[in-house]
Amino acid sequence: MTKSVNKTAEVQQWLAIRKEAGLKIDPETAEATWTYAQTLDPYGVLPNLPEECQQIGREYFARSPGSDVWVWFGDLPEATQTALWEKHGSKLAFPAGLFDFDIPKTDGCEQTGTMASGHDEFGSGNT
Repeated sequence: MTKSVNKTAEVQQWLAIRKEAGLKIDPETAEATWTYAQTLDPYGVLPNLPEECQQIGREYFARSPGSDVWVWFGDLPEATQTALWEKHGSKLAFPAGLFDFDIPKTDGCEQTGTMASGHDEFGSGNT
């Protein structure tokens, strides 16, 4: 029981450090990113998250330049969250950041693939 209480206090202190750091983040200079994480435990520190509460989603984090403390957007003041979305939204919004490469552009409106050819996957022409 003492080990569990100590672990709980340690996690609470760790989370408090993030919330305090979040109050000091300047949205004009902050870095922002996203990752897939547990939506009810974005830091991944809750040891006994019940299975029915486990779901993965995009979670957003920010940090001050040079800091190694990433702070979940949910722990930031609302004004900071808003300013970060305004500044970094194109990098954070879905599907931005999903692909790290340029998609080649075509100069025409040509379609390719089976459906574009007027044939279904069986080649019958019944699309």
